[in-house]
Amino acid sequence: MQLMTWQRFLVLVLAALTVLTTLACGSSDDVQQGAPFRIGVMESLTGVGETYGTVASQAKQMAADEINAGGGINGRRLELVVEDSQCSAQGAVVAYNKLTDVDGVKIILGTSCSSAMLGAAPLAEADGVVLFSGLASNPDIANAGDYIFRTQISDVQVGIDTGNQLWADGIRRLATITESTDYAEGVRRTSVAQFEKHGGEVVAEEYYASDVTDYRTQLSKLFDADPDALHLAPQSEFAAGTIVKQARELGYVGPIYAETISVGTTALEIAGAAATGMKAITADLDPDNAKAQEVLANFRERYDYITLPWHLGSAYDNVYIAGECLKKTDDDQDADGFRDCMYGINWSGAIGENYSFDSDGEVVGLSRLVVEVLPVDERDADRKYRVLGPAPTQ
Repeated sequence: MQLMTWQRFLVLVLAALTVLTTLACGSSDDVQQGAPFRIGVMESLTGVGETYGTVASQAKQMAADEINAGGGINGRRLELVVEDSQCSAQGAVVAYNKLTDVDGVKIILGTSCSSAMLGAAPLAEADGVVLFSGLASNPDIANAGDYIFRTQISDVQVGIDTGNQLWADGIRRLATITESTDYAEGVRRTSVAQFEKHGGEVVAEEYYASDVTDYRTQLSKLFDADPDALHLAPQSEFAAGTIVKQARELGYVGPIYAETISVGTTALEIAGAAATGMKAITADLDPDNAKAQEVLANFRERYDYITLPWHLGSAYDNVYIAGECLKKTDDDQDADGFRDCMYGINWSGAIGENYSFDSDGEVVGLSRLVVEVLPVDERDADRKYRVLGPAPTQ
């Protein structure tokens, strides 16, 4: 009996030593050398931006796992510390404070939403923390500071393209319905400015809060003004799809124009046939870009769905760009060195080739396209709209 007790004791000791050794050194398939590089991630995992915040977070984790499987960065693992920015300024501030004060990160990838980005950016700029977004597009982000970067294209260009397309299509009287958020207002404001520059007239406009689910009262008011077209600027895919569906249920048969969120998978599933023929100005992954198609295939295999492919690709590229700058600085606390690397980088990845960042941290070398939603029977898991080409330049 005594012998058995000592045998069991030795087994337990050896097992404990094995666990401690594994924790200290990593498994044989893992990166072996040095402490991990730790960077923050802020995405809208809840709230109105949940669909694209989730896909962005998943794409970033996939990219980090690929990097680690390939040997890491300078032989060290990349660790993502993820917080939910809730697609709001308040949520972003809470997430930012957690990442910087508790986790001690100096480099943060995010946020998903413009409101969140504009809420956290002043803190990051004051603290000398890099904030690098793949999704936030409000024009005001361009002026947020020296540590603020994004691969998302500013809504200034979305507005120019939308206004030009409206005018080229013969639209002269426009009605707009807009979610009361920074992103949606940025899309509406820049689109209307370009449309009016051509001589177009906004005959009616309506706003709605993010918690609204029935838009028929606002839509009825807009249609009473007899517009040539309806312009939609939502923050969430759920709102986008419901508005399009309810517009057609009210008998509106005119053209509908929108933006990226409105042609997401969830939005089009909700809208169904009502979205057929809707035009949107959106960034899209190039079918001839082998890296883009590889990323989509790997994401679908891993997560079994695809939505907003460009957002997915942008988030994915952000991690690899961050990895390249960490390779140069070899220090996840060196925000200044990381910032300087960002200003000098030229990148080719899922969302485009040879793009870079200007002195405002704005991406240079990427553009959006005009797309038209297909009939339901022509849509499939990976193709829900046809690309019409670039928007008119004037």
